[in-house]
Formats: sequence, structure tokens, C-alpha cells
Amino acid sequence: MDWITGMQKAIDYIEENLTEEIDYEKVAAKCFSSSYHFQRIFSILCGYTLGEYIRLRRLSLAGAELANGKEKVIDIAMKYGYDSPDGFAKAFQKFHGITPSQARADGSMLKSFSPLSIKISLEGGTIMNYRIETKPELTLLGYKRRFEGMPYDESRNKQEENFFITTRAHQWMLKGMARDKLSDYCVLTNMDDDGYDFYISATIDKWERDNLYNNNVTGIDFMDKFKFEEIIIPERTYAIFETEKQRMPIPEYFDLRKQIATEWMYNEEYQIVNAPEIAVYHWGIVGGYTERTIEIWIPIDKK
Repeated sequence: MDWITGMQKAIDYIEENLTEEIDYEKVAAKCFSSSYHFQRIFSILCGYTLGEYIRLRRLSLAGAELANGKEKVIDIAMKYGYDSPDGFAKAFQKFHGITPSQARADGSMLKSFSPLSIKISLEGGTIMNYRIETKPELTLLGYKRRFEGMPYDESRNKQEENFFITTRAHQWMLKGMARDKLSDYCVLTNMDDDGYDFYISATIDKWERDNLYNNNVTGIDFMDKFKFEEIIIPERTYAIFETEKQRMPIPEYFDLRKQIATEWMYNEEYQIVNAPEIAVYHWGIVGGYTERTIEIWIPIDKK
């Protein structure tokens, strides 16, 4: 089954069950896909997460029902999955700009969020270079920030830039201890409807790591001071994409991320798995600054 047909069946299933508890596994099954893979592809194609789509559709329908003035607010709140009137009122006002009680007034302005409908258009037709590679277990040391949005939207660019600029001391500390001093490892994990964790990290020698934990040697609790965490990435198969070698690969890196999201991620052979995604910044000067490149590791399994 192709993704166009499967996606439309999944959307139809959601629409038929907006007043029920929606199981993401059952939604993904309409595409013969894993829940995690479906959610990632959905967010890439649609521009918002699956949970956000369901929430906005429910609030849109709730507004229409309140405008009719027939049911109690508490009944409508329960109908669309809210456990309390307060929670419903807060979500309702954030979406519509007015309270549920105000929605009953004649002439109140409400917002409508229409259901998705898949339409076919021809895109792609471009060549992408990638390799499939199994990487051994990787132990990193890093620090994180919670990012909002999705890994492939425009907001990530600004959040990532700000994170790097405001944590220079952390980066210098990691560089001093790193086994691979020419590369930074950015790890994306714990993705959900609210966002994801973004780590800046490095490979650390066992000797350096042991000293880091041993406060008696350094006299400083670096783990606490810099909020460092040990990140263990299990052995995993990745689809690996790489920018061209150049002095400043960041613009191409942004374009490559977008191309992966729109052209490669919903291929028929591989599916994304619920595992950390990694970007490796090869910033070192071996070969000169014109040899800089960035790799993107997408965790995958065969379908």
C-alpha cells in the first residue's frame, strides 16, 4: 500500500473517532506502519504533530457545538477527552481566543480547523546520496536543552543556533576531554507532541570520564556544575547522509535535513525507529577549514 492511500485511511480513522480515545498504534496500522514512524512522517508532511492535529480538530468541533447552545460545557469537555472543565476552558481559550461560555453568545467569533485531505502532487526527482551503516555502541558526554516543535521545522534552526552560542563554556570543557576533538555530536531524543531533547555532546575517554566523576581528584563536581549527562547510544543501523566538504556547511545542512524529511523518510524499504537521531559536526582543521562536513544519522529498520 502506498503512503498516499494509507495516510488518507489513517486520517479518516481519526475523524471517525474524535470523540473516543485514539490509539496511535491503530492509526498507524492503517498505513501498515509502526506508530513512531507514522508520527514522524505525519509531522513532516503536515507541519504539526499527530497529537496536535487531534487536539485542534476536537477544539474546532467543540466550538461549533457550543455555538449551537444545546449541550452543557462539562458534557462537551468530556465528549472531547478533557477530564475537567478548567483544562477544557484553558485549551479552548488558547485556540479560539474566547472562553467556552462566551462561545454561546450570539455573534461570537470562533476558529475552524478543517480535516486534512490528501492530494497528489509530483515532487522529488532529485538524487540523494546516503549509506546504510550499523554503528557500534557509542558512549557520549553532553548537556541538553528541551526544544519546542519538530526536528525538521524552521524553529529548530533558531533554537539550535541559540543553544550553541549560549553554552560556549560547556563546549570548551567537552573539547578538552574529548577523544575525538574534531567532531561534535548532536543527539535528538525523547520526541513527543511537546518537543524533543537536544544534546550537544562529545566522545570521552574512560580516563577522562573517571576523573570527571571523581571529585576528590578535581575538587569540582563538573557533572553538577555543567549539568553533564552520560549518553549511551546502543548499537543501531542508520541511514547516513552527509553534506559536501566545504568551509561552512550549515546552509547545506539545513537544506539536507529538509530534503531527507520531504523526499527520503517515507520510502518503501526503511522505517524510522524510536531511537536517538544524531548529527555529527566535523569541524576539525585536518585538511583545512574547507574540509568541514556534517553527517546526519537517521535510525532505521527494514520494513
